[in-house]
Amino acid sequence: MKELIKQYETAKKKSLKFMQNGQLHAYFDALIEMNYYKKQMQLVIAN
Repeated sequence: MKELIKQYETAKKKSLKFMQNGQLHAYFDALIEMNYYKKQMQLVIAN
């Protein structure tokens, strides 16, 4: 679980960096990555 939180936070930082630089495609990819880790965390909590 700690590793998932760490990966989620890393993706969040990347998305903010991409947004500030105006790199929209990379920003959306980072958001998709964040969504993936969020769903993984929810699955771990559910089980």
